[in-house]
Amino acid sequence: MQQHSQNSSLTAGTVPPESAGRRPRRRDGRGGWAAKRITGALAALTTVVGLSSLASPGAHAADNPYERGPAPTTSSIEAARGSYSVSQTTVSSLAVTGFGGGTVYYPTSTADGTFGAVVISPGYTGTQSSISWLGARLASQGFAVFTIDTLTTLDQPDSRGRQLLAALDYLTERSSVRTRVDGSRLAVMGHSMGGGGSLEAAKSRPSLQAAIPLTPWNTDKSWPEVSTPTLIVGADGDTIAPVASHAEPFYGSLPSSTDKAYLELNNATHFTPNSSDTTIAKYSISWLKRFVDNDTRYEQFLCPLPRPSLTIEEYRGNCPHTS
Repeated sequence: MQQHSQNSSLTAGTVPPESAGRRPRRRDGRGGWAAKRITGALAALTTVVGLSSLASPGAHAADNPYERGPAPTTSSIEAARGSYSVSQTTVSSLAVTGFGGGTVYYPTSTADGTFGAVVISPGYTGTQSSISWLGARLASQGFAVFTIDTLTTLDQPDSRGRQLLAALDYLTERSSVRTRVDGSRLAVMGHSMGGGGSLEAAKSRPSLQAAIPLTPWNTDKSWPEVSTPTLIVGADGDTIAPVASHAEPFYGSLPSSTDKAYLELNNATHFTPNSSDTTIAKYSISWLKRFVDNDTRYEQFLCPLPRPSLTIEEYRGNCPHTS
């Protein structure tokens, strides 16, 4: 049974008016230093010491104990791998309840303490192999990533939402890597019906730090209950979950008080999230870093809003982010 033939008959609905995201505002700087004129070598020494202290990664990390990895650049978040070496472990479906098992990808090193975590669900008729490319790619940036199989490949979004939460509970409470995971910094992602499931999970568990639905499908078009920071990724060529009847109304129904963004991929299809994609990875990493790790070093990639490009058809959001 093919996903396209099953899902294409399910897409329908009138698009509700969408509440536009606020236009970005540039944040003010932190202000300048009131410099006094002093002379000689002492002036140069004072300047060098002062600047090196401000630029110190250790000083910045002390302000936010959840920062992981070096200061980001466009190249580092677009790279196929981040700064962490990654290990992985298989979780058998026979060893768990509430979902179908999966694979955990995690940073090998324990030197930086615990990591935030994200569980990812595949779509209708799909298995974890369809979203496995995200596992090592996100983990190498400093996250524990759990790509799961669902109880059956035909499970609907509400069931997938419950399975995402069951997988998070297993990961943080019973898994072999539970001591590496910070149970207070958790997120969900999913493709298609798994994306719809990630909205269901965020609705059910407001304590989640982030949600990223990828070309999401759901019969429920309105999500005013979701307070979790949510990045919705749509595709301009999606004929299974067209953005006009899925991703766009999902985004528009999120409260204006919720940190939210809508990324529409250019020249993409419903199945683009099933293969390695730099644009999806770039903004997923930035969103997870910003809200799971509260790492404001990544705000620069989200605000001001990214402009249309060869890979971005449209990007909306409310900036600056507040959470």
